[in-house]
Amino acid sequence: MADLADRKATPAGSRAAYRPAGTSDGPGVLPRLPILMYHQIAADPQGARHLAVTPGDFAEQLAYLDESGYSTLTAADLACSMAGRTGPWPARPVVLTFDDGFADFHRAALPLLVRHGFTATVFVTTGWTADAAARSDRGAPDSMLCWSQIRESVAAGIEIGAHTHRHPQLDQLAAGALREELEDSRALLEDGLGQPVTGLAYPFGYSNTRVRAAAPAAGYEYACAVGNRFAGRQADRFALPRLTIGRHTSMPGFIRIVRGERLPPEFLAYRAMTAGWSAVRHARSMLNRIAQ
Repeated sequence: MADLADRKATPAGSRAAYRPAGTSDGPGVLPRLPILMYHQIAADPQGARHLAVTPGDFAEQLAYLDESGYSTLTAADLACSMAGRTGPWPARPVVLTFDDGFADFHRAALPLLVRHGFTATVFVTTGWTADAAARSDRGAPDSMLCWSQIRESVAAGIEIGAHTHRHPQLDQLAAGALREELEDSRALLEDGLGQPVTGLAYPFGYSNTRVRAAAPAAGYEYACAVGNRFAGRQADRFALPRLTIGRHTSMPGFIRIVRGERLPPEFLAYRAMTAGWSAVRHARSMLNRIAQ
């Protein structure tokens, strides 16, 4: 797999780029930034069909970004900028993230990213990798990245982050189990890749105050939620909001999203559903803690 030495991203190690057009804010201050969340790039997905994007649609989306002058940042690039450790961003930044670690990322998405000189962040569920020990005991989907594919992705300029080890609902775990999920997945990735892993994405997008406090305690520098809104100036580095890109994301809708315009109508439904589940999960979490 070709290296992304000339990719249109802010290179790791020298991330200073250009101040967002029309702003005078210094590094660490967020414009209206789209952080996109993908799952599978597949015509016939194994996971939730509504969360999958066909290879043809994904190719069209990347072509639009390339032709329109967008530059990709990894989620780690974003976190470093928010912490004030890097220079300002490219004029048209976008962050591409992929959850779970499906094998079709390596097969279908990575070649397209390389072709356009783009980067991305893949959040890997370590207990679901194709060559993980006792994998069948963890309810993993069938077609997941193996370690050699993960390493090839890194060699091509992709950031790897953690998505826990068993993909649990973190806000429902006791303190010890929560700490184990966060620490074990990070340690496995760092051992397997031979480099630091600084990012986390919460499974299902679920977190609460306790989970968000556990992430930096486990050594992470940032964490991604879902949120289905743009990353704004006051974004929490341990609850970075992402926008769901799925089967029903039309090309006009995608263009509105990356331009930072008013979100398509389906995002109102996403937010309402998230708010309802948040209330239910908070009550369930309180009951679980009382029972322990």
